[in-house]
This record gives sequence, C-alpha cells and structure tokens, in this order.
Amino acid sequence: MTVDYTSLTKIIASLCEGETDEVALMATVVCELHHSDDRFDWTGFYRVTEPDMLKIGPYQGGHGCLKIPFARGVCGAAARTGTVQLVADVDAFPGHIACASSTRSELVLPVWNGAGRLLGVLDIDSDQPGAFAKSDADALAVILKQTFANVA
Repeated sequence: MTVDYTSLTKIIASLCEGETDEVALMATVVCELHHSDDRFDWTGFYRVTEPDMLKIGPYQGGHGCLKIPFARGVCGAAARTGTVQLVADVDAFPGHIACASSTRSELVLPVWNGAGRLLGVLDIDSDQPGAFAKSDADALAVILKQTFANVA
C-alpha cells in the first residue's frame, strides 16, 4: 500500500480542523501517516523541549530514542539546519543514531508553526533502503504547514 497524499491531506485537515494543541495535532498526523503506507516502519515526532534538544513526542512503531541533541543524527540535522533530510541509506549518514536496527532509510522534516517557530521534526523510518523520494517530502511539507499553521 502506497500513500495517496491528496486524500491523506484532506483527511488530516478534516480531523485537525480547529485544533491548536501541538501534541494533539502530532498524535493525529502520526496515526494517519503511519497507517497510510507500507514503507512507514516508524513514524513520529520529536519535539523541541529545550534549546538544541529534541524529545520524543507522539509516534507509531517500536520504541524511539527519548532525546536527540540537534548536533546528532538525521533528526538533529533537520532541526539544526531547518531543512528536510532525505536519507536513502542511514548507514552512510555521518553520525546516524540507530534507535532501531531495522531502519534502512529515513525522511525527516522540520515542523514550524505559523509564526516560524520550530516545534520539532517529523521522522519517518523505513526498513527498506531508498524508500523515500522528494515527492514524499514535498507532500508531507504541505500537510505539516497546513496542520501546524495555527499553533502558538
């Protein structure tokens, strides 16, 4: 099963309409994403909870790392640089943190509120190498922008 981003965008918008609590939004987005595509082995948010530190937020899948500094790993790179990290082979990524030994590829997007404050990152791991494309990142960026625009 491969995600239909057009349909998924509408579903998430409907479920999240009027909600401004970032954790509630994250939980809803993760649930819908994780069950929309067989490539998504682990799907979750890491939240900015203190300067230069991410802490695990809502997720689906096995256990994730509890804390990730901005200076380490794929999630840290996305938070530190504010850019999407599309990693076809996590073993080739310098400083990759192996929260799960089954992860082969990863897609991490920064999550901003409407005022431009970094809320955290969306992390999607796959047990398949090269599982993600720029088209996945682009579609997910639209969902994130739409969903978190009204969070304070």
